Amino acid sequence: MTHPSRSGGQILVDALQVHGVDTAFGVPGESYLDVLDALHDSRIRFIVNRQEGGAAFMAEAYGKLTGKPGICFVTRGPGATNASIGVHTAYQDSTPMILFIGQVGTDFMDREAFQEIDYRRMYGQMAKWVAQIDRADRIPEYIARAFQVATSGRPGPVVLALPEDMLVAQASVADTRCYQPTQAAPSAAQIGQLRTLLAGANKPLLLLGGGTWTEQACADVTAFAEANALPVACAFRFQDLLDNAHPHYVGDVGIGINPKLAARVKEADVLIAFGPRLGEMTTSGYSLLASPVPQQRLVHIHPDPEELGSVYQAELMIASGAPQAAAMLAAMEPVDAGAWRHTVAEARAELAAWQQQPPVFQDGSAPLDLWQLVQDLQAALPRDTIVTNGAGNYATWAHRFWRYGAMRTQLAPTSGAMGYGVPAGVAAKIVHPERSVVTFAGDGEFMMTGQELATAMQYGAGVLFLVFNNGMFGTIRMHQEREYPGRVSGTQLHNPDFAALARAYGGHGEAVETTAQFGPALERALAFTREHKLPALIELRYDGNWITPGATLETIRRNAEAGKAK
Repeated sequence: MTHPSRSGGQILVDALQVHGVDTAFGVPGESYLDVLDALHDSRIRFIVNRQEGGAAFMAEAYGKLTGKPGICFVTRGPGATNASIGVHTAYQDSTPMILFIGQVGTDFMDREAFQEIDYRRMYGQMAKWVAQIDRADRIPEYIARAFQVATSGRPGPVVLALPEDMLVAQASVADTRCYQPTQAAPSAAQIGQLRTLLAGANKPLLLLGGGTWTEQACADVTAFAEANALPVACAFRFQDLLDNAHPHYVGDVGIGINPKLAARVKEADVLIAFGPRLGEMTTSGYSLLASPVPQQRLVHIHPDPEELGSVYQAELMIASGAPQAAAMLAAMEPVDAGAWRHTVAEARAELAAWQQQPPVFQDGSAPLDLWQLVQDLQAALPRDTIVTNGAGNYATWAHRFWRYGAMRTQLAPTSGAMGYGVPAGVAAKIVHPERSVVTFAGDGEFMMTGQELATAMQYGAGVLFLVFNNGMFGTIRMHQEREYPGRVSGTQLHNPDFAALARAYGGHGEAVETTAQFGPALERALAFTREHKLPALIELRYDGNWITPGATLETIRRNAEAGKAK
C-alpha cells in the first residue's frame, strides 16, 4: 500500500491529530517552521505564548486538567532551556506532557552549531523519555511511543528533538493508531489483603494524591471511603481529589499541615496511601512516616512499581492506576467500621477549627484581612471554580482556607515552581472558558510569568488574578528572619503598579488596601471578566508583616532572637 509523500512537519502534525490533540502551546522558532506551516491547515489550535517557560507551564496545566498529554513547541537552545521548568514540574507532578524542540540540522550536529544542545543529556533526569527523530519516515512511530510513555504507568513528560532538515524532508509513511494508555491493576488477593488489614484497624486513614485520576476514579474512591467510614486527607496540592465539602474530607497533608491532622497521620495504625509518592512535602520532611519501615501499617498504591519501596517499605504495595484500584475498592465488601467511625466527625471538626480566622487577624489591626478575602471570594464564585497558584507564602491562603470542589479545581505545582500560577490560570480558562478561574500570585511570582497576561488578552481568557503585593520574596524572608533575625538580604522587591500594568495590557485592574475595599473591587472585576471575556487583576497591597496565618514576621523575628540569646 502506497502513501502520499509528506514533509516531516506535516507527518508530525498529522500524527498529533491521530492522537486527538486539539491544542498546543509554544513560542515560534525558525527551527520548526515546517511544523508551524502544517499547523496552519490543521484542526489543532496553536496558542502563542510570550516566553517558553509560560508555554511549558500551560502545557503542564492542560495535562493536569484533561489527563491527555499537554503539547508544547519551542525552539532550540534558549527556547529549550526556558521550557525546562515546565518539564521538571510535569515530572514531579506526574503530569502527561510532550515537549517538541526544534533542533539544528543533522548536517550541523556535534559542531556546537548555533544554539545546539544535546537534549538527551540536558533532559535525561527530568523526563520519562528523551529522544531525537532523525528520519521523517519514523515520525509516526516516535510520536505514538511518546504518547504511550507519557500516559502509561506514572504519567510524566517526554521530550522529542526535531532536527530542522528532518522536518523538511519528504517521506511516504502510514499513520499509526491512536495511543492506548496502559495501567496495572490490583489482584483480587491484594484487595483481600487490604481488606484484612483494614478490618483489624482502630485508627485508619486514607490519603489521596498523585496522577492517573479520573472523575470516575474519584467517585469510586469516595464510595469506598463512605462504605468503610474512612477519614480522607489529600496530599500536597492534590486537594481536589475529594470535594472539600464532603463530610469525610479532613484536610491536606502538605506544607503548613494542621498539627492535629499531622498527629492523626502519625497515630494511624493503617494508612492507605492511594496515589501519592510520599515525598518530602507530603511527609513533612519524611517525619510523618519513619523510613524505611513506617510505624503505621502502610498500604501504598502507586502506578509505578519502581516508586513502591523506593523510600518506604509498605506492608502492602500495589502497582495500579487510580481508576483500576478505585473500582476494585468500591466493589470491595465493607468492613465493620465501628472501632473508628467516630474519627471522621472528630477530624472534620478539627479541620473546621483550623480554617477559622487565624489569631493574627482577630484583633483587627491588619488593614487587609487576607482570611476574610478568601471568604468573600468563596462566596462570590461557583463550586467548580478552578484555582491556580505557584510557589510562595501567599499560597497558604488558598491551600488552608479555600474549599476546593471536585477534580479538577486545583492547579498548583508540587515541584514548588515559581511562575506557575499565571500561565496555569490562562491555560485553564482556554480549556474551560465556561468556568471561573482565579489565580493567586505573589508579587515575586507574578513578575516571573506575568507577561502571559498578553496571551490571556489575545485568546480572550477572562481569568481573575489576585496579586499579593508585600514587596518581598515572602517565603525566603520568613526563613531569613527565623535563621538570621533582622538581617534582611536579597529578599526585598521594588514592584510596578500591578493594577496599572493590567490596564496597560487591556484588562481590568485595580488595587485594594483594606478589607472593606475588596468586596466591591471583586464584584467589578468579576463583572468585567464575564462581560468582556478578558482578564481582570486585583492588586492586594499589604504590610509584609502579615506573612503567614500562623505568625507575623515580627513574632518570627522575636522568637528567633530569643532563641539565639539562650
